[in-house]
Amino acid sequence: MLPTPPSILVLVLLQAPVAAESPPPVADCEDVQRIELSFVSTAAIEVCVSPGLMTGLRFDAPVTVDLQDDVRFEEVVRARQLLTLVPPPDMMPGDRIRLTVRFEDAVPQQRATLVLVGHRGQATHQVEVYRDKRTRESYQQEIEQEHARNQQLREENQRLSGELEHLRARLNQSVGLLGLYINGVLGLSGIQSTLLSEGPPVVGGLSMSRGTSYRANDSVAVELWLLNSSAEPWTAEGASLVTAKGEKLERIRIYQPEAIPPNEMRRVFIEVPATRKELQGQVTLNLWEAGPRTLSIPELMFP
Repeated sequence: MLPTPPSILVLVLLQAPVAAESPPPVADCEDVQRIELSFVSTAAIEVCVSPGLMTGLRFDAPVTVDLQDDVRFEEVVRARQLLTLVPPPDMMPGDRIRLTVRFEDAVPQQRATLVLVGHRGQATHQVEVYRDKRTRESYQQEIEQEHARNQQLREENQRLSGELEHLRARLNQSVGLLGLYINGVLGLSGIQSTLLSEGPPVVGGLSMSRGTSYRANDSVAVELWLLNSSAEPWTAEGASLVTAKGEKLERIRIYQPEAIPPNEMRRVFIEVPATRKELQGQVTLNLWEAGPRTLSIPELMFP
């Protein structure tokens, strides 16, 4: 094999696709973020921001702010101890914009660097920056906010617990004849059933071996045992019922535990809402898969 010239290797490397770097993971955002610069050891403090959401920064002393690419921002409002901003509309999750703060009355002049980190749909609502130690009132306010948030979480937990107990009670009542009674299925006539005669073979190797049709107060159903004599498995993807007048019903629920393997028989259960006065007389049931094979069962009758 002839050696490859170095120039060709360089060209191949330059033309090779470069995998796109995924944005760095971003943490969850606090609604209120409090920063004490005297206790911060990192060079830059991260603040969550998001396009379309406003973030306000409040400082405990007059400051001068240098905002990187401030012309891109949707909104920037400056005051001596306040800064309100809405990030650039094109800011993507993981994007970072530098914010430099200089305290005007500090000797020597004190600086701090904040980094605005882009998020999607979540942002810190308020940032409180303390050059010195926080006041007692600030700590008291934080404690009150934590108490309010814990109370809200307790109320939400109680609400969810109540809903869970309600669902458990409904689930316990939904089994057996009691469940049928609560859901209005049982009536004076009960649930009626009719055995279906064996259907003729159809195109695609599918045929009905046996079946049973049912009628309750508010629905009809049919259980079919289907034989798949083809070489491919078969799964029902859709169904329709067509009356003798040509009316087509498609609000049909299909239950098929598994696909019908080749040369084997499996059951398919179909249910459609109907009162006891509806779907009287012969109907045609159509079942189809994702492919071309369709099973049609004419002259189907419900009790």
